[in-house]
Amino acid sequence: MKLKTLALLALAAGLSTQALAQAKEQFFPVLVYRTGAYGPNGGPWANGYLDYLKLTNANGGMNGVKISYEECEFGYATDRGVECYERLKGKGATVFQPLSTGVTFALTEKAPADKIPLITAGYGRSESQDGGVFTWNFPLIGSYWMAADVLVQHIAKQAGGYDKLKGKKFTLVFHDSPYGKEPIPMLTERSKMHGFDLNLIPVAHPGVEQKSAWLQIRQNRPDYVLLWGWGVMNTAALKEAQATGFPRDKMYGVWWAGAEPDVKDVGEGAKGYHALTMQHGVHPDAKVVQDILAKVHAKGQGTGPKDEVGQVLYMRGLISAMLAVEGVKRAQERFGKGKVMTGEQTRWGLENLALDQKKLDALGFAGVMRPVSTSCQDHMGSAWARVHTWDGKKWVFSSDWLQADEAILKPMVKQAADKYAAEKKLTRRTPAECQS
Repeated sequence: MKLKTLALLALAAGLSTQALAQAKEQFFPVLVYRTGAYGPNGGPWANGYLDYLKLTNANGGMNGVKISYEECEFGYATDRGVECYERLKGKGATVFQPLSTGVTFALTEKAPADKIPLITAGYGRSESQDGGVFTWNFPLIGSYWMAADVLVQHIAKQAGGYDKLKGKKFTLVFHDSPYGKEPIPMLTERSKMHGFDLNLIPVAHPGVEQKSAWLQIRQNRPDYVLLWGWGVMNTAALKEAQATGFPRDKMYGVWWAGAEPDVKDVGEGAKGYHALTMQHGVHPDAKVVQDILAKVHAKGQGTGPKDEVGQVLYMRGLISAMLAVEGVKRAQERFGKGKVMTGEQTRWGLENLALDQKKLDALGFAGVMRPVSTSCQDHMGSAWARVHTWDGKKWVFSSDWLQADEAILKPMVKQAADKYAAEKKLTRRTPAECQS
């Protein structure tokens, strides 16, 4: 009898251990800003991000592992973003997405010690594409140097060739922050190559007051204005362009200056304005969007308003979440399906992403984005973008796919990464270390 009792106790203990193991969840901290000057833009991103996590859970999780998450509001303030990171990192954080270049700069030195990867999809440090030096940063599917390069390519194509840019005047109106300053090295490089003049006009946070900036533009009469804004700054710039008579079809924004909140209050006044897309645009008919409407919103579990599902910034948040989820799933292929992944294991997954078109189509992203393939050395994984144009009522794609010129981009990335490594006394990872 004693043996039988012991056997039953052992079985019960085994079952309870198994139940505990099954109950373990993959924790995703979510840094957001729904308040303040950037709230109208930060909100839709966060809603798309959370809805994709909810969709993943509705589909059974990541090979059976469910996702838990916690929001931390930081109002786009770097110090508060770092506080959010410090508060949430000890809860078993899988990956952080800072949603701020300033916060990314602050966390770049913290992440290696904490062994938590940073996904900065379409923002952050451009040189962090170099995974040999920036071993925990992942500027997946886009950096600001890439964006600046593609914009110059597109403008040259519209003008009839690079030779037509010689003597032209370009003005960069930029958010006076690490974010806004990021494209300057690439634009400077391109200006030397093609002989155009580059004028820089910083705009102080939050960007509502731009009278003096647009007075300069009216006096200098540039051929093109590039807008590196965020939040209310973008709407203010478009209204000032309208007031001063600068043609909106000669204005080109980065992908953080090309969404619905930027143009909806200007309407017809913004007609003709162009902006880069971070691959995606507006996708109400994408399968992943239809799945979210059916499996999340139809059950009353949607994070934000139903009518924003499929809009530009919502799609950006959704894609950012998908990249993180796929990083975990890729890690599980090596370290164990059905297991919770550590930050270090997730890093391996993120630098071995292999999202080909067949995989993207199966995930519901057909027509939304191109394949992503990362490596230990390349933490960006894709250097493609498109341009869309505001027709007064909606965003419409207005270019083919454009790829950054890697003959220009890669040497710049390596030079800047080498400089950072020298300053911080870092040693590049060896190929052997990449596989460990």
